[in-house]
Order: sequence, then structure tokens, then C-alpha cells
Amino acid sequence: MRVDLHTHSTASDGTDTPAELVRNAAEAGLDVVALTDHDTVGGYAEATAALRRLPSRGASLTLVTGAELSCRIDGVSMHMLAYLFDPDEPTLHRERELVRDDRVPRARAMVARLQELGVPVTWERVAAIANGGSVGRPHIATALVELGVVDTVSDAFTSHWLANDGRAYVPKHELDPFDAVRLVKGAGGVTVFAHPGAHKRGETVPDVVIAELAAAGLDGIEVDHMDHDAPTRARLRALAAETGLLATGSSDYHGSRKTCGLGEFTTDPEVYREIARRATGAEPISAV
Repeated sequence: MRVDLHTHSTASDGTDTPAELVRNAAEAGLDVVALTDHDTVGGYAEATAALRRLPSRGASLTLVTGAELSCRIDGVSMHMLAYLFDPDEPTLHRERELVRDDRVPRARAMVARLQELGVPVTWERVAAIANGGSVGRPHIATALVELGVVDTVSDAFTSHWLANDGRAYVPKHELDPFDAVRLVKGAGGVTVFAHPGAHKRGETVPDVVIAELAAAGLDGIEVDHMDHDAPTRARLRALAAETGLLATGSSDYHGSRKTCGLGEFTTDPEVYREIARRATGAEPISAV
């Protein structure tokens, strides 16, 4: 069983529509794919409809609904993957809306900072790249690639440009991760700390805080990820074992916006089954 629990569509900053993502997951031979767009559940309906229309060769695919929630603690930005929560639970819904609504003014402010730095980027172009999705730094990074300022989207996530300590970085409304764990649990969902060792994105959360989150109900940490080198994966796997956290692996697929393909990193099937077992807000959706 091949399980990829972290992907993005055009509902946020991916380049595949939700339907295309589902079809591509089936073509890639995945058995389980999670749709985890940033701070939104806007892709659920299209992805579910596409799942139902898969030809027989893709009929074994299962869709896990989720989201990647924007969080911050002690000035450090982090992302929380939330799986199989009730999307209509009012408290979590309200918090997601607060985060999502702050994305446009934040992105506009980052464009303004880039312009002050001499980059001829425009808000109109960034908005066109986002194309109605949950606008974020990858859309701005794509505009920088188009302008020849950087070679790749990843190259924009440095202190020179858009990283958390970058010259053009602007913070947005973000959840406290302890609140995020509590809210997702309250909506029947399961929480996994996304790419906790991604140092090239900026400062990361200390292990002691991860342990505190585990004690507060965090379910897992994403260990196998393209932004983690082998020593980081080994350290995180040991931390997961020490704190009783589930260890997951995922592609963090963004379509053509990033180089990592669907299923490039995967989650152990037993870990996936445990995530599904713990969830009470929603169930995985099968193609048949």
C-alpha cells in the first residue's frame, strides 16, 4: 500500500486542480492520497467527485480529507497537518477563515516589500498566478521565477527573499499550535506537525516544544519529507519514538511548482490505519 498524506491543489498553492490531483494520484499508483490545502477545505467537493469518476484502474484509490493549518509559536512559523476533521465544526471553521482572510493583505504587503527592494513584481500578476486559490508565498515565488529573480520556487525561500527571516517576509494571522491541536481534536480530527526539520525555510520549533505538543495531544510528526536530510529524518524518527508520536512520510506535492512527485515519500500503511482509526470527524473516502 502506497500512502501519501500531504498534497496541495489549486485550492491553495498547487498547480493541479483537485480533480487533476486525484487522477494523477491514481496514475502514480497511490492507494491513499490526502488533500491538505493551506487553511482551506475548498477542494474537497471537486476531489471527491473526481474520485467517483476514476476508471477501473484507479478504483482502489482512497481520499483522505485534510488541511495544512498555519501556526506560530514564540515567533516561529510552523504548519500543522489536520486530517479527517469535520469541516463544518464551527470553532475550527471560524479560525480557518481568520487565517485565510489574512492571506490577501499579507501577500499584498510582501509584494510591496519586494517592490521596495527593486523587484518589478505586481500584485495583479501574483493574484493571477493564485487564480482564486488560497494565496501564499509559493505564488509570489512563482512570480519571482517568471521575472528571473530566482531560478526555482525553492530558491525564493531564503533569507534574501521569502523565508521566515527573509527581507520581504510579512507575518500573517496564525494559530497557536496548542490551540490548533485542541481545535482539530474538537472537530474529530488528527494532527501531524508538517516538515518540523525544514531548516532551510527558517527557524524551526525546538524538540522540547514538539514533546510538549505531544503531551497536549499532537498525534504525529512528518519525518520523511523532501526538506529533511538523512540525519534530520533519523533524529525526528527517534524523537517520535521517544514521545509516542506517529511518524509519517509525504511528498508535499505542489504539482509543477515543486520538484517532488506524488508518492516520492510515503507513510507506513499501519500508521495510516492508526490515523484513520483515531479520527471521528470524517472517514476516508473510497472510489468504490
